[in-house]
Amino acid sequence: MMLPVFLRLEDRPVLLVGGGPVAAAKLPALVEAGAQVTVVAPEVLPGIARPGVVVKTRPFADADLDGMWYVVSAAPPEVNRQVLAAAAPRRLFVNAVDDPAHATAFAGGVVRREGLTLAISTGGRAPALAGLLREALEAWLPPDLDRWFATADRARQVWRETGVPMEARRPQLLEALNRLYAGRVSQP
Repeated sequence: MMLPVFLRLEDRPVLLVGGGPVAAAKLPALVEAGAQVTVVAPEVLPGIARPGVVVKTRPFADADLDGMWYVVSAAPPEVNRQVLAAAAPRRLFVNAVDDPAHATAFAGGVVRREGLTLAISTGGRAPALAGLLREALEAWLPPDLDRWFATADRARQVWRETGVPMEARRPQLLEALNRLYAGRVSQP
């Protein structure tokens, strides 16, 4: 069983091992998270080299893990095994993209919308299914999700001011959000 966790990687050193298409696909999320990304691979696709990303065009060395907070290994299987073996005694989480049985972290499908982040993981068993579920969630979420947050924020403020007991808050909020989703509540 896995524990779903969101990582705050802003200004944290992250290692991306590999320079091919899979590494190139993993890189944007790390950059968007504000991580200090170092890429290590004998060869890298042109799109991987970008401002703010350190690229070392050489084979992976165990010392590359020193000081890292998180590791994504998108390299050939033998390199991924080396990364996993070197990371274990350092207690680093490694998303080994081709080795779900030994990976210690997974990056699933992600939906981000106006203050909401949803993540879907199949533990590496069915990435395509995670992608389909992500697309379904994106289609299901209302385009005006900011209204939902405004409703929740307003309700919390009223409850604090009026002293509504905690046990009464959830049913009231669910009722308001259901009305909002059904389109029966006017714009805040």
